[in-house]
Amino acid sequence: MAPDKEKNHSHSIASSLTEKENHSAEGRQSALSVGHGQSAVHSGKVEEAREDNDDDWEHDPENARNWPALKKWTAVCVVSFYTFVPPLASSMMAPGIPEIAIRFGITNQTLIAMTLSIFLLSFGIGPLILSPLSEMYGRALVLHIGNIFSLGFSIGCAFAPNTASFIIFRFLAGFSGSAPVGIGGGSVGDLFTERDRASAMAIWSLGPLLGPVVGPVAGGFIAQTIGVKYVFVVIAGVCAVASIVGIPLLRETYAPVIRMRRALKAGDRAKAMKVHPIFMDPNQSKLRILWINLERPFEILFRSSICFILSLYMAFMYGIFYLMFATFAEFFAETYHFSPGVGGLAYLGLGVGFFIATIFGAKFADGVYKYLADKNGGQGKPEMRIPALAIGSLFVPIGLFWYGWTAAAKTHWILPIIGSGIFGFGMMTCFLPISLYLVDTFTFSASALAACAMFRCMLGFAFPLFGKQMFDTLGMGPGNSLLGGLAIVLGIPFPVWLYFNGETLRASNPLTVDSTKPKKQN
Repeated sequence: MAPDKEKNHSHSIASSLTEKENHSAEGRQSALSVGHGQSAVHSGKVEEAREDNDDDWEHDPENARNWPALKKWTAVCVVSFYTFVPPLASSMMAPGIPEIAIRFGITNQTLIAMTLSIFLLSFGIGPLILSPLSEMYGRALVLHIGNIFSLGFSIGCAFAPNTASFIIFRFLAGFSGSAPVGIGGGSVGDLFTERDRASAMAIWSLGPLLGPVVGPVAGGFIAQTIGVKYVFVVIAGVCAVASIVGIPLLRETYAPVIRMRRALKAGDRAKAMKVHPIFMDPNQSKLRILWINLERPFEILFRSSICFILSLYMAFMYGIFYLMFATFAEFFAETYHFSPGVGGLAYLGLGVGFFIATIFGAKFADGVYKYLADKNGGQGKPEMRIPALAIGSLFVPIGLFWYGWTAAAKTHWILPIIGSGIFGFGMMTCFLPISLYLVDTFTFSASALAACAMFRCMLGFAFPLFGKQMFDTLGMGPGNSLLGGLAIVLGIPFPVWLYFNGETLRASNPLTVDSTKPKKQN
């Protein structure tokens, strides 16, 4: 069962040390220690540290879970706004890709696609660094700084003099913009308990999925009327608005950082070291501590089969998602003679699917989780997220088959858009329970989400590079049928298997064993 998150945050380093002791190949001593140089080398010391550090934090008004409802939902909305901006930037230029090619004289199809997808390469790498930094220095600080850097790099894209500089600025904008995607889910976990976080997670999830849909709609008309350069100027403006709103309204949510800062303010350095030893240990260099944190997302991804398979499925859907972005403009222009502005409206099918899924997913996921938890004596399990995932997995291949064959038959333009909407509904319905499952299961939830983000952004980067060649060779119908068949293989058997066997898997892995321990009822 999922651990009590307040305890997880306040003694996260102790859990991490125990994990490293359990599965280290050389049985090496961990480089970090708890408290005054005491190594966390056995469970008794870990439990003692947990009891010492817990104090009355569960009922403390500074605990993010005890904030007033207005303050909580304000934080969720700000984080969602931050999370909305980078995906908006990633796709807003999609309808203007032909103009980008003309502007820089690019003729190679793969290089043209890379001007769009290079953003996703760094978008996947960034959380591996920024998420651990958020667990060291605080989530809010990393979110604010990342957004400010995104503003500057967007201006760089607008005024880039050549292809190389444009691609470099796109890469850097993706890196700085990855902060909210890697951190946002952890912020939601800081604010809400397992029983209450589905609705908040649904709102946060809208950012990375709705941004790429709104982007091309606005970008198409901007590129058509005043030029693609101003697409990036608008993105910089949205970043500025996000900072103006976010900096005064968003406060730190991560418990160890809040407690550490409070202890330091009171002059109690010893207590600060206890509540957040990952940062305050005087015996370790900051680079060594950072390296231990940087390796954690890779460790979670490759040492947990649950995280790997869930991330693989989400990555596959994300790759198809961006493949649609890279091919929509040309397809609707050639088949239905859409102008860049009108062509941007073709992306609205995905947006409608996302909106419907958000309403359905939040209510259904919350309802099913609470129903199953009540049947289990009030104790929830991460596997209680799986029924929503199973339903979403059915709609993903249906949407792909519908879109592919109506596009191949060149039917009325609304039919392929409806097919993309069905795919969008299925994708969003899967995205939410996967994110919730990872947050419920892993102590370092931001690192788990970072690992997942890296995986999906790698495929989001790669799919557009070969998509046009695949559709030119196979055609729209068979090409999307191939993707739909893979979606069935990846997405339908595994959720069912995970529902019945997930707890056993979690109990057998040191990275997830804490999630099987009983927690206090909420």
